[in-house]
Amino acid sequence: MSRRVAWFNCSFAGIAGDMALGSLVDAGADVAELMGLLERLPIGGWSLDFEPCMRNGLAATRAVVGTHGDGVIRTFMHVTAVIEEARLPERVRDRALGAFSALATAEGRLHRKAPGEVQFHEVGGHDSIVDIVGSASALEVLGIDVVASSAVATGSGVIRSAHGLLPNPSPAVCELLGGIPVVGRDLTEELTTPTGAAILRAWSSSYGRIPDMRVESSGFGAGLRQLDGVPNCTQVVTGELGASASPGMVSGQPLVELETNLDDATGETLASALTTLVEAGALDAWVTPIVMKKGRPAHTVSVLCEPVLAGDLMVLLHRLTGTLGVRAHGVDRWTAPRRLDYVEVLGQRIRMKLSPGRVKAEHRDVERAAAATGSPIIEIAARAEAAWREAKGTAAGPPAGSLSPVPPPA
Repeated sequence: MSRRVAWFNCSFAGIAGDMALGSLVDAGADVAELMGLLERLPIGGWSLDFEPCMRNGLAATRAVVGTHGDGVIRTFMHVTAVIEEARLPERVRDRALGAFSALATAEGRLHRKAPGEVQFHEVGGHDSIVDIVGSASALEVLGIDVVASSAVATGSGVIRSAHGLLPNPSPAVCELLGGIPVVGRDLTEELTTPTGAAILRAWSSSYGRIPDMRVESSGFGAGLRQLDGVPNCTQVVTGELGASASPGMVSGQPLVELETNLDDATGETLASALTTLVEAGALDAWVTPIVMKKGRPAHTVSVLCEPVLAGDLMVLLHRLTGTLGVRAHGVDRWTAPRRLDYVEVLGQRIRMKLSPGRVKAEHRDVERAAAATGSPIIEIAARAEAAWREAKGTAAGPPAGSLSPVPPPA
């Protein structure tokens, strides 16, 4: 079965939410269908227009979101409720929630808050909601199954935000682009915004050259300003991946895998090392039993991480285990889109991890709930997953006491 792909070229002028939306409309997304989906949002006081324009000789489309008195500072859970209430197509909903979840996770790490407690400032207004939900809707209108991206351009100097002057790229953009290849430009403009970075973080399954595809359309989404020497646009190219396409057809997220062999480490040392490595930023860490020279039983400790953290985690792996050597090699990763929701079981809040065709209770929350209630872990997990499915299957809304848009437990 063929798959349709949209490749965002952000290597020359970065990406913002309005630029992504404009590029998809410029590439042929039907505006009437797009607006029909956006009008399901249970918020008023916004408008959306698409203006043809030129940027350094390139014809482009600019998405212009108008807002009327929207001064609301929304939390992640507030935005989630708005998107859920819109009853959007599943893929549109999941993409939109994925982008806001990426924003909440990044802001939470920067401000030391749980994602559910994050207050959105610039990215919580009508314009950001329309940009993200609009871009997700445009992908659906175009029938896009796979999103890919080039390396991402960022500016330099400083920028102004709700928190005052910040370095460019901003801390949120740096957090969101962790592990994603970037290109620095000597321009004192915010080429890539947090909204644009979140779209790539949540939706793109690969970063690099244009994938092998049959090109069907392309478009340019314009930013507000004219830039010296470069068109202030994001390009998108859409088309069909070949019939023999496999995950390798589009390169995955570039990561680094660290490995070391240990024949003198205790179980306590290995368990402690894995926990510390994950807390230090590793995406995953695991132990594999092996047999070394002279028939010695041993273990391989493996650490999966973003390239920017590889050096620090290598030093940490040496310190934690006393190993005499660490190997490193590049790997690609393909991840399914995912997001978080919350249920309440026996008065205990439990996070639910959602991906296409699967829902799973967060095990740490299940353990905590089991300890607090005296119920078996397996029963708490089963009840949480059943409560989520029951709530989502009820058109009139979640049953009382089973699903609640509440922040995650501390």
